[in-house]
Amino acid sequence: MNALAHPQVAFWNRIARKYASDPIADEAGYEATLRRVQALLHADQDVLEVGCGTGSTALRLAGGARRYHATDVAPEMIAIAREKLQAHPVAQLQFEVADACSPRGRSFDMLLAFNAVHLLPDLDASLAAMLRALKPGGLFISKTACVGEMNPLITQLALPLARLIGKAPPVLLFKEAQLVAAFERQGLHLEAVERHGTRGKDIRVVIIARKM
Repeated sequence: MNALAHPQVAFWNRIARKYASDPIADEAGYEATLRRVQALLHADQDVLEVGCGTGSTALRLAGGARRYHATDVAPEMIAIAREKLQAHPVAQLQFEVADACSPRGRSFDMLLAFNAVHLLPDLDASLAAMLRALKPGGLFISKTACVGEMNPLITQLALPLARLIGKAPPVLLFKEAQLVAAFERQGLHLEAVERHGTRGKDIRVVIIARKM
């Protein structure tokens, strides 16, 4: 799908500036995830991050890679990311407007998706498309909201209402077991399944998987 025709674009373009200014809800959990990924990064790796948003995570991680290519479907998100990069240059880092499932002209040693997998239009088909960009033996690391684990009043009432009035994007409603099964259906070897949250119930699952 062309990035600019993606159904998520209008929503994320509209809220991009507010999203950029909002504080991280769980700073300690976020830092734990960064440390986990940094420990797996090497200076000889080419990294692709999909759904990079306004680029804050990419700016923190890119220095540990040989090349770091960060993409997002929303042009306004990428515009903010490029502003940040101009203010704090990182030689390895490049931002691009692209759909997470877009074909790539080359393959990567590591694929990252933070807070993005639950926003994909179809879990199995989208994962398959994304993973074509990953080299055999490469790592796929995702941090994903398992929205299906939330209170049913939220998933069945609040979320549909929020979507109706334009306050929430379309999301997939899966639980951890369903997400793990989807990764395994892609032939991925799961090396770790973790939760890094430090504030109440943590619905964000971190999966580190290797493409066999």
